[in-house]
Amino acid sequence: MSAAGDRLQDTARRAALALPEVTHGYPFSPGLDVYKVAGKVFLIVTDDPDEQIITVKSEPEYARTLVRGYASITPGRYLDERHWISLGAGTGITEQLVTDAVEESYHLAVERVPQRDRPEAR
Repeated sequence: MSAAGDRLQDTARRAALALPEVTHGYPFSPGLDVYKVAGKVFLIVTDDPDEQIITVKSEPEYARTLVRGYASITPGRYLDERHWISLGAGTGITEQLVTDAVEESYHLAVERVPQRDRPEAR
């Protein structure tokens, strides 16, 4: 997967939609496909063909490790750079890495939802 951004984006979308109670839409702009769980954003997919990236929540220490380890992973654009990372297509960016990043982001978002409002695990 290390070449095509559209594959990165498709993988992220599939991973997100496979999770419980996920919704998505374009609340910020027509070029940003935003995925939420219980009203909390956990994935942003940029539809710009010139900048095919996804942005996910991440634990700060793990985020720093990924940013140091992959040239195409950067601190999250336009968000709190300690808690968000952006992934672009590049060397070492595999479907599994993207899927894991989306799932981790989802779980971090769910942790911020009151227990009574959390989605049921599948």
